[in-house]
Amino acid sequence: MRQLIEYLKANRDHLMIDADAHATDIVKCPRRNTPHYYHGRPLSAEELIEEMNLAQVSMANIWQNPASTLYTTDPEENHSNLLEANRYIHQSALNHPTRFIPSGWTDPKACGIPNACRIAEKCVTEFGFLIVKMNPAQNQYPIDSPAVIEVLDCIVELGAIPAFHYGADSPYTPASGLATIARRHPNHPVLAVHMGGGGAGYVEAEEQYQQSRELGLQQPNIHYALSALRDTHIESNIRAYRGEASRRLFCASDAPYGRMSWNFGGFRAMLKTMNLDPQPYLGQNFADFILAGYEHLHSKRK
Repeated sequence: MRQLIEYLKANRDHLMIDADAHATDIVKCPRRNTPHYYHGRPLSAEELIEEMNLAQVSMANIWQNPASTLYTTDPEENHSNLLEANRYIHQSALNHPTRFIPSGWTDPKACGIPNACRIAEKCVTEFGFLIVKMNPAQNQYPIDSPAVIEVLDCIVELGAIPAFHYGADSPYTPASGLATIARRHPNHPVLAVHMGGGGAGYVEAEEQYQQSRELGLQQPNIHYALSALRDTHIESNIRAYRGEASRRLFCASDAPYGRMSWNFGGFRAMLKTMNLDPQPYLGQNFADFILAGYEHLHSKRK
């Protein structure tokens, strides 16, 4: 990760970074034989780079695509499959060290708690990942369940940053659950991806949008990736998070669940109409977040 860190330090003032994108080894998980988009349609790392170039995005934080990692009833097989998906992310970052910030993924339900902790440890200590994510919504377990808390503690003990799919698209990730996660380690950052959105309907998401905005202002260790979130609420969030709080918001697309060129075109236009400097939201905030995280991770290992 040394090359990544040095690149971020040298270029943080002008990088455009997508804080949430998913890459898939489509050789091992081929796309369906249809010209039409379908939810979660996989993109390879190289296809993501093509989209990044179109969107004028310098770098992307990538993790595996949960729609492309198939689970069985066997925790050991699930452990193997998820580890292989993480390995692809690692290799993609090695192949494109100035385009990708690699992040990990684990699952206490499908893999079991011991395997989930082993995946987290391998992601951090062998692959060099700073962030390890869990997806309570898609994988159907409460964000503040005892199993999640155990894996959360493991990630924090490693010195890494825990991340969560956090949306109103399922009953598994309420604002109260994220509050429990954030308050367990109040001096350690948590990345909540989607800021309460995640593809939920307008009416269903409204309460959680409001709760998420207030929760993040109350809990300064919560950082939000603004992907899969209604544009009007993105604007409200940016207006509410001023000063130091504004540094905890990151623009993101959720590619391939969202189109990167569409999202970053919208972010740029919105920030212009708000008469705000776009650079912090479009990349600098996330670069600083990653640099601070790696500094903590390295100090933890000394």
